[in-house]
Amino acid sequence: MLARAPTGHRSYRVHVKRTAGGLGVVAAAVLVALGAVTPTASSAVASTLVPAGTAPAAATGGWADWEPLDGAPGDWSTTVRLPATGFPAATVTSDARGGVGVVSGASSWLGPATPPGEVFGSSRGQAYLNLRPQADRADAPSTTTYTFERPTPGGGWAFVLGDIDADRAVVTALGADGRELTAGELGWQGGFNYCGGAGSPSCVGDPADVATWDPGTQELAGNAAAADTAGAAGWFRPTTPVASLTVTFFRRTGFPVYQTWFASLGRDVAGTVRLVDAAGTPQGVLPDARLTLFAADGTEIATTTSDASGQYGFDGVTAAPGYRVELTDLPEAGELHPHGLVAVGERVADEIDLREADATGVDFAARDVVPVAVSGTVLTDDGDPVAGATVTLAPVGGGAVLTAVTDSTGAYLVDRVGQDGVVGLPQQYTFALSGLPEGFVVGSAPDPVTVRPGQEEPSTGNDFVVRAPASVSGTVTSGGEPVAAVVVRIDGEGGAAGTTTGADGTYRFEDVLPGDHTVTVEAPDGYRPDGPDARDVTVGRDDVTGVDFALVTPGAVGGTVTDPAGEPMGGVTVTVTGPDGAVERVTDAEGGYFVGDLPQGDHTVAVTVPDGCAAEVTERTVTITAAGESLLAEDFVVACGPEPSASPSPSATGSPSAGPTGSPSPEPGPGPGGPDRGDLAATGAMVGSVALAAAVLAGVGVGLVRASRRIPPPPSGR
Repeated sequence: MLARAPTGHRSYRVHVKRTAGGLGVVAAAVLVALGAVTPTASSAVASTLVPAGTAPAAATGGWADWEPLDGAPGDWSTTVRLPATGFPAATVTSDARGGVGVVSGASSWLGPATPPGEVFGSSRGQAYLNLRPQADRADAPSTTTYTFERPTPGGGWAFVLGDIDADRAVVTALGADGRELTAGELGWQGGFNYCGGAGSPSCVGDPADVATWDPGTQELAGNAAAADTAGAAGWFRPTTPVASLTVTFFRRTGFPVYQTWFASLGRDVAGTVRLVDAAGTPQGVLPDARLTLFAADGTEIATTTSDASGQYGFDGVTAAPGYRVELTDLPEAGELHPHGLVAVGERVADEIDLREADATGVDFAARDVVPVAVSGTVLTDDGDPVAGATVTLAPVGGGAVLTAVTDSTGAYLVDRVGQDGVVGLPQQYTFALSGLPEGFVVGSAPDPVTVRPGQEEPSTGNDFVVRAPASVSGTVTSGGEPVAAVVVRIDGEGGAAGTTTGADGTYRFEDVLPGDHTVTVEAPDGYRPDGPDARDVTVGRDDVTGVDFALVTPGAVGGTVTDPAGEPMGGVTVTVTGPDGAVERVTDAEGGYFVGDLPQGDHTVAVTVPDGCAAEVTERTVTITAAGESLLAEDFVVACGPEPSASPSPSATGSPSAGPTGSPSPEPGPGPGGPDRGDLAATGAMVGSVALAAAVLAGVGVGLVRASRRIPPPPSGR
């Protein structure tokens, strides 16, 4: 159960269900044969619990592990996992073109002398992700979104964007409440060049050639000349929890590719559980006590038990603030402790901060129970534990009351519950419950309990059942597919709150007070509402489900204009006319045009033939559905001579030719440094090995190259 607001403060408890997610075929086959891209992700060292009794170790850094990239151009997905204990995995989606993949890190890496390497160690042999734009045009960026299964810790991790030279990237992120994080919260650390210094890869770069960050636009850009160079990179260390991270990657010149690394830093939490007497005097240590580590958002991260020396430890926990350790269970009654044990003092150590150092001396104490013990639980009618509630036992007829506070499992125990000390008669006690979160009401309480003279046996099963406020939940889809990292807000009785959808498109607001509320969806960039973007709901006692929203993914149309010999024709006007009107584009030096953000419906694509020229086909109609197709093969042939040449026959649907499917195929692309470096970032292959591929590709001809720039439709979900 997630943490609830303290008494006297109102907030919604938010729960989001999270689930886990070039060139042509000839060129791809050549590069696969050369071993250019690894088919599997590399492994990073996983964190484990500290063996009980060991001393805390120094901070440990590690690089992320990636699952193989799955899908097809325009619709890729994978999962990334950072090694620190308690760090949430992220589902990754991208609409990048082909020629992408998870790369082994054997040829390109961040050396120990780079700024990230000094913190997290070298990334040599650790996987990273290579991505490209949606199309090799300045107006066709790719969007890659990392949706974490729950918000990240507020520190202790980093991400690095590499090979930022002839391109630029806009970096945005959403917090746990759906708020867009500021540039400062993204934690820009600076630009660097990874080709220099001890332990660097075999590339040649200029130390002054680094990626630069504009906090006003949140844009990371390469050199001013947009030249293809080597090793330019920049890195970030977020300082606040991140629910989702998005990188929008733009081409400036050439055929760009960029790299992404993730890393985390781990520190240790350790302490001792001691046995004390009724006066609090130490009597020894306590083995077999169970302890639980919780994240700042209340998520249970790990559990362990104290060893024979009473010591316990959690190893490699993400170096962030806000952790708490709870003494969640004590050894049962037995020969050594005939009546059982009860915690002495605080059973929760909170506000543990691992940003600068390990947390040592996180100690707890317990003592033997003094009869009579009275125990029970406080649970909701759905069986969820209610932590932090105060149970009060009041003697009938007057006298001192006894209290206990429920732990994270909803359990409580009060001991020293005795008979009437004056007349030696049985004493009855009544139960009361307080300190519940706002909106919670008691459904049932235990009957009064009576303690008899001389009694030692405990009274158990004195349970409360409470009713929690209802929840409101739903799903956000586009074209029938879930959309992750969408901001959803609720406003009504009790105030306003926000959250983001999980990888499966779902969202959920817990503990919504009765009354009228409005739920609103905020369409992210690249989407439009398909129907209402707000829904009114009335909340009573029962949960409200099915508050769903649909989004439309705008489509795109693009292609090339060439002469009969296949040479590009720049400066030619192409007009796309659809439900929102007409949009004109002028072809670039490569003959390309691109029109994005197009709504559903029929669109007419027409080329304006220059004076003195002719074309057999000057217009065609294409259809974009709610799936938001990218129809990037709408080509025209224009002849500027005495005889017009034949144009390609449009398909019946206007859709592009089918591209490769399945796992990504590698293709040559600019490495971190272009022609002067020793390997290619897009492949991890050495330049000498790629020379053979280049020779084969040269024989394929210009037609294959042009075909490779035609991208299948983008994903319908983000």
